[in-house]
Amino acid sequence: MTGVPSGRTGPNAWSALLTRVLFVVALPVLLAVGWWLASDGSTDVYWPPLRTILRTFPDVWTGDRLRADLVPSVLRLLGGYAVAAVAGISLGVVIGSYRRVRAFCEPVLEFLRAVPPPVLVPVIMLFAGIGDTMKIVVIASGCLWPVLLNTVEGVRAVDSVMAETARSYGVTGAARLRHVVLRAASPQIFAGLRQALSVGIILMVISEMFAASNGLGFTIVQFQRGFAIPDMWTGIIVLGLLGLLLSLVLQFVERRVLGWYHGFRDSSRRSP
Repeated sequence: MTGVPSGRTGPNAWSALLTRVLFVVALPVLLAVGWWLASDGSTDVYWPPLRTILRTFPDVWTGDRLRADLVPSVLRLLGGYAVAAVAGISLGVVIGSYRRVRAFCEPVLEFLRAVPPPVLVPVIMLFAGIGDTMKIVVIASGCLWPVLLNTVEGVRAVDSVMAETARSYGVTGAARLRHVVLRAASPQIFAGLRQALSVGIILMVISEMFAASNGLGFTIVQFQRGFAIPDMWTGIIVLGLLGLLLSLVLQFVERRVLGWYHGFRDSSRRSP
């Protein structure tokens, strides 16, 4: 049967797929229903009924507003996220590979990661101005640490037998980095990338609340200051949907890159 995974009968495969879909959508549907029922009949200006928010949604988030506010936010987030990913993985490989470098850098890393990134926004504004550069730097400064620290731990955890075997067969330099170190550390690296994504979304909103003229954070604050509360709630929903979409994209990429890892883990679970 077309589309049915190999090794399973048709009905069982579709039943498993249906069960998986139900598990994914069940909680969001229950939360939406609970929100609808809890807010139905509300007269609180700060807690409008969900039906009012949904009715306001298409009037607020038109194509022009999506281009003016959503697109700049996504570009800033992706820019800061990419900078953090490249810098975090590169530095993490170096720090994790050399014990002396790790011992030298560890006190500074522990100090810097303890500083909340939102506190650095005024400082970053002094050096990077108030434009998009500042926002990208703010996002990158917060996303860096999950990627860097997880990469360090992943590189440190590379199996010594595998490393020695690769050295015995003359696998050195770039080939060793790609096929041994990064491959073995890739599950930890993607764990850091998942953590960094949620941090990046938070910092994207915070950075757009400072001296901004567009973006999701700016728009939500403007709605709040103008007491357009249903409009504000629509912005919050858009922010949540953006986070969900980006998370699904990252999961898809992870499944493609780490197919060998997930396949091995699934086979280990099925083995007696």
